[in-house]
Amino acid sequence: MTERKPFKFGVVVRKADSGKEWAERARLIEASGFTTLLMPDHFVGPRFAPIAGLTAAAMATTTLRIGTLVFSNDYRHPVVLGKELATLDVVSDGRLDVGLGTGWMREDYDRAGLPFDPPKVRFDRFVEAVDVLRGVWSDGPFSYQGTYYQLDELVQEPKPVQKPFPKLLLPGGGPKMLALAGKVADYVNLTLQVRADGSGVRASDGGLESFLGKIETVRAAAGARFSRIDIGTSVQQVGVPAEKENWSAVNLDRQQETPQIVLGGPDEMADKLRYWRDTHGLNFFVLHNDKDLETFIPVVERLAGR
Repeated sequence: MTERKPFKFGVVVRKADSGKEWAERARLIEASGFTTLLMPDHFVGPRFAPIAGLTAAAMATTTLRIGTLVFSNDYRHPVVLGKELATLDVVSDGRLDVGLGTGWMREDYDRAGLPFDPPKVRFDRFVEAVDVLRGVWSDGPFSYQGTYYQLDELVQEPKPVQKPFPKLLLPGGGPKMLALAGKVADYVNLTLQVRADGSGVRASDGGLESFLGKIETVRAAAGARFSRIDIGTSVQQVGVPAEKENWSAVNLDRQQETPQIVLGGPDEMADKLRYWRDTHGLNFFVLHNDKDLETFIPVVERLAGR
């Protein structure tokens, strides 16, 4: 038995047909008890750009947190991203959660003409980017001499409303990212590990044993701060079993014993999430597709904040 942290729920929203529809979607999510509206960050596919979309969602709501799952570090210099996000934190009255990852989807890089570096390079650059973001969000001039980023006495304003920084959400599939998340993240989203070539997830990953191992990797790295981390995963399928689009085209059958698949009626789904919270400490669950909102809202109503 582990400490019972209150349930929090996010939902990934990709696009709408109009500004009015986007605002109405955000208000429905807020009214239904979700904690956070999250957006992905890819060039390929029908998706809004995250900074503009999150700003519009913030303007349409009053309590709903906004964030990304996740910004791809390679698509923006962290100084540029840092200024955009500090501004967004101000205009949202401190409701921003910063989801950040290395960047992984090879098709994005290839179609945009960006170099796709080896995993170690992308990870090391990402670690530096986290340092830079926190540096430019801090008071006073900030200098940095890294392998990938160099800053000289930069004073960047505005500063975020949240102190010392907006909360950081990290996805974790492989051991290095999971360990880093345990040390520095406020939210951890457990994911499937991706292939080094950026073509999808590793066929060897998935299933209960792997999922439990990821929790323990975060726990070991976090130490005493584990109880302060909101840790969870993206829920790929809910309600009645059906063929649904998912981010990796992975065979979801291997995930049946994990909270990435939550089937049955509202009570059954709520019971499964309670088990994962009470037994393993997971409390932040993200609905992968807002097309499933109607099915999942009764679960959120039963559990949110409890």
